[in-house]
Amino acid sequence: MTRVDNPILPGCHPDPSICRVDGTYYLVTSTFEYFPGLPIFASTDLAHWELIGHVVTRPEQLDYAGIASSGGLYAPTLRHHDGRYWVVCTLVDQQDASRGGNFLMTATNPAGPWSDPVWLDAAGIDPSVFFDDDGRVWLHGTRLAAEPEWHDQTEVWVREFDPVTMALVGPETVIWTGAVRGAVWAEGPHLYRVDGTYYLLAAEGGTEFHHAVSVARADAVTGPFVGNPANPVFTHRHLGREVDVVGAGHADLVQAPDGSWWAVLLAMRPYGGYHYNLGRETFLVPVTWQDGWPVFAPGVGRIPAQVELPTAAAVPLSPEQGGASGVVLPDDPRWTSLRGPASAFAEPDGDGWRLRLRPTTLAEPGTPAFLGVRQQHRNLNLRVTLHAPLSAGEEAGIVVRQSELDHVRLFLRPDTDRHGIVQAVHRRGGVETVLGEWATAAPVGDRLVLTVEIRNQAYALVAQLDAGPKTRLGVVDGSQLDSVATGGFLGLWLGVYGTSNGAESTTTVAVDSVEYLPD
Repeated sequence: MTRVDNPILPGCHPDPSICRVDGTYYLVTSTFEYFPGLPIFASTDLAHWELIGHVVTRPEQLDYAGIASSGGLYAPTLRHHDGRYWVVCTLVDQQDASRGGNFLMTATNPAGPWSDPVWLDAAGIDPSVFFDDDGRVWLHGTRLAAEPEWHDQTEVWVREFDPVTMALVGPETVIWTGAVRGAVWAEGPHLYRVDGTYYLLAAEGGTEFHHAVSVARADAVTGPFVGNPANPVFTHRHLGREVDVVGAGHADLVQAPDGSWWAVLLAMRPYGGYHYNLGRETFLVPVTWQDGWPVFAPGVGRIPAQVELPTAAAVPLSPEQGGASGVVLPDDPRWTSLRGPASAFAEPDGDGWRLRLRPTTLAEPGTPAFLGVRQQHRNLNLRVTLHAPLSAGEEAGIVVRQSELDHVRLFLRPDTDRHGIVQAVHRRGGVETVLGEWATAAPVGDRLVLTVEIRNQAYALVAQLDAGPKTRLGVVDGSQLDSVATGGFLGLWLGVYGTSNGAESTTTVAVDSVEYLPD
């Protein structure tokens, strides 16, 4: 037996969906406004996961330019059938309900490339697809109830899908409205057939503190579904807010070759009070079957800190899983940009990048010159070394990003004599506050080292010229940055950026290195 720490995917990896093909497991999570979208992970033991590709890698696949933070790609489902991998997902624009919708993409290789989207004539969010033993295919998802009995009551619907024409056919059936009366957002539905019985797994209670997993079963895919008398079958909401893991829900089941069953699900790890800067993460829980019902974490009833896996090898975890890191090289799959490919403004250069400034700022829902990685540790240093020959009105530096409205920047700008000035700014709720300023007395293009030193909820902003003395420009309370404080669905991203603040520019910033250094 090998013990593996939970979460198996730390940092913002919400809404996990999993399938197994022969001896390999594949897993996908939500990415919202970040690009590339929908990462695909692979594992042979459920413990060690490699990021092998993304579903959305081409701007022509999906256009989510202009979609505000915490919009974008919601709750994908990943399945395999007849030699093809299938992902169904929702593109959401919270400011424009007419934009986006449910779609599917396919691939013969989970690493990609994936197809252009097939848009589905189906309202709501969180679509899933089920391939029945008789060859029929069923699409299902969730939406606000047509005749709600309470606020934010939702309903789960199912409808047959023709994989040849790629269209929904036949009548639609509502099969579920939630296990608990008054519970909001029955969502993230998945259908399974186990020993001839159909099972519906769904989350409810909202993807926060009251999140939970419920299950129902039926003799036919269209129901009627009967809920487990023990519903919700899994939750942490009864444990209070002072526990190490909260908000457990949005589960998906998979069976291992040895016959054992497992669930991946999301949850959050609060610290420094009820705040979870790392976002909603992916956890692993053992499942058994008793009296025809799945039992999550049997005998324990909560997400274990460690999971015993009989086939897992005792090897180090990858950086994508929070293992040892260091310089994040340009070919590292952890790099993300916003709403479009980084190739529009960045070129690899040795251990770093050549970053071309763009007029777009981090305060806009566009594609600024930004490259970032998920924050996956409570304690770490993000250290960036750069040369930035900036002109008036331009800036370049590092950012701790929650959204357009909420982020922290530590950046270089020129003064009137083209000497460097380093500023620390906290943008909170759209209002910017200067935390500190340092006139370097050096030419603006000299080698500069900018660091965010993160120790739990303290985010210290530090600057230095080359190997010179450090200057601390301020400390931000991280509890003002997470989604509890700001709203939305995201954990924090750490990265490098540059902007000409609305003006056209030909300036290129040399980013010598970006180091992610867990403490």
